[in-house]
Amino acid sequence: MKQSIIIAMDFAGKNEVLRFLEQFGDERLFLKVGMELFYQEGPSIVHELKNQGHDIFLDLKLHDIPNTVKSAMKGLARLGCDLVNVHAAGGKEMMEAALEGLDSGTPSGQARPACIAVTQLTSTSEEQMKKEQLIPVSLEDSVLHYASLAKQANLDGVVCSTFEARPINQLLGSTFLTVTPGIRLKSDDVQDQKRVATPEFAKSEGVSSIVVGRSITKSESPLEKYLLFKQSWEGTQQ
Repeated sequence: MKQSIIIAMDFAGKNEVLRFLEQFGDERLFLKVGMELFYQEGPSIVHELKNQGHDIFLDLKLHDIPNTVKSAMKGLARLGCDLVNVHAAGGKEMMEAALEGLDSGTPSGQARPACIAVTQLTSTSEEQMKKEQLIPVSLEDSVLHYASLAKQANLDGVVCSTFEARPINQLLGSTFLTVTPGIRLKSDDVQDQKRVATPEFAKSEGVSSIVVGRSITKSESPLEKYLLFKQSWEGTQQ
């Protein structure tokens, strides 16, 4: 999967999405379809966005018994997504089942979607993790443990914060994907994220792809804001 800026399509329905995308003209984008949008519109929104030429990260964070996840992934594989995910907390067996489902569900002649595992959400602080999840180790150690499990299950990478990307690369290799939400420009509001970083810092830490949501989607000029992120991420100037 190429290094990308992934825009989170956190909209309530298709009409909002299409109005938003009109502002980008013929720009081919990498779009994240999450629970909010997918649960309202279903598979048809993925088909529509793929038909427009966009790459799709279907962000449903599957977490269930292995057989259920396997069956769900078999169905999702037919949608033509480029990237899907599960929760690493579901365990190695569940993650292996997810890949089995993707392999069996991917149409002949097509590449299976890349599959990554969520480690710790970027809205979770170390204090919250210890108090609410009863995980006694550091946040970084928890993320590295989940990432190692994902690697053992032959997943393609993980969702993590920018601050864990370098240790993950050092432990598991630079080809293991690190997809990081919580990306903001210096001038942006942090909002409900706890562990945030700029595109420049993410790139310096070896992050594979960054996910940007409200900083772009709630902007008065989304295309201009996207280009600012792109310049920061690629290290280019206007």
